[in-house]
Order: sequence, then structure tokens, then C-alpha cells
Amino acid sequence: MAFDFKKEYREFYLPATKPEIIDVPSANYLAVRGKGDPNQPDGDYQKALAVLYALAYTLKMSYKTDYRIEGFFDYVVPPLEGFWWQEGVKGVNYGDKSSFCWISVIRLPDFITVRDFEWARETATRKKKLDCSKAEFLTVEEGLCVQIMHIGSYDDEPASVALMDQYLAENGYENDLSDARRHHEIYLSDARKTEPAKLKTVIRHPIKKIDQ
Repeated sequence: MAFDFKKEYREFYLPATKPEIIDVPSANYLAVRGKGDPNQPDGDYQKALAVLYALAYTLKMSYKTDYRIEGFFDYVVPPLEGFWWQEGVKGVNYGDKSSFCWISVIRLPDFITVRDFEWARETATRKKKLDCSKAEFLTVEEGLCVQIMHIGSYDDEPASVALMDQYLAENGYENDLSDARRHHEIYLSDARKTEPAKLKTVIRHPIKKIDQ
């Protein structure tokens, strides 16, 4: 049976619908950076997703090629994730999607190296006739965070964020959003096939203990 990150690491992918604190270790990702409204048809965000999935499946199916990845085992491609921010805005202004800056990512198994990534980028570019030059191998160590399972429309996320903020205030923590630590979302539902009210999204914020 293929290794499934969501099942093996439930604490990172399947939190409760109430806030919880978690320490997130370092992980490697396929990543593409960009700016603009993610809902824009044929916009940069949609193009980034095409690149990410092309690379993700090139790596997953590598065992059917002549290229060999050391330590490879079969796995389910993890869900799409995203780090989000807006220049000069504290928190998130959901009413101005055109100003979103983002790093769209898909997690990589630990056995995937930079060399493997470079092979996948060259292979996907050649075979799929796709410009993958903006893709990068990104390592992120989130550390101490608060997270929640948000169920509903992306536009309704502020209600879940408010629950997280209240939980932090009651437990002696505060948000630690910065240029190095971003608002993080993990998309467990396919927005093309799921009603907005039923979308499942993990929302995660970096935090720190309030100095007493």
C-alpha cells in the first residue's frame, strides 16, 4: 500500500475543528512563488499549480523510468499547500485578493533530494512542454504553531482565525507572523469538485510564547 502523508502524519493534516498547538518539524517541498488573485483563470497561480503537479507526478512515477531515486518507495502525492501574505498588511485582507503574495507547495518525501528535483524539472519541461523554471526545492521549518481545521468557504476563514487568536490569548501565546513565518493553508478538498460549505482546509499560524 502506498505511503499516505495524511494518514501517517494525522497531527499535521487532520487537526480538530478547534485550535491546537503543534510543533512542526522541517520538511521539503516543491515550490513556486508568485503574486495575484488565485481565482484568476489562466493566472500565475493556476500556472504554478500546473507546474507543481507536473513535477510531483514526475517524481512519483520515476520508478517507471530509467532514473532511480535512492530509497524510493511508493507514496500518495500529498495535498496542495500554500504560504500567504500581503505586503504592508498585518494578517490577511480577504477582500483584496489581487495583492496576495504566495508560495504554493507540495510536500516531498524525505528521500527526494535536490538532484532528484532537478531531474524532475528537466524531465517535466521536456516531456510535458511546460516551463518549470520557476519551480524550486524549498525547505521550511515552521516550528511552534497553532492550527485548526476550517470547514467552509475560503472567504469564511476569518472566523476560524479569530478562534485561533482567542485561543492564543487565553493560553499565553501570540502570533509570530513575519517574512520568515507565514500564514499557512493545507487544502484537503478539491475546490473544483466540492461545495464551498464543505471545503476542508488546515489553517496554521506560527506563534510564540508571550514574555511574562
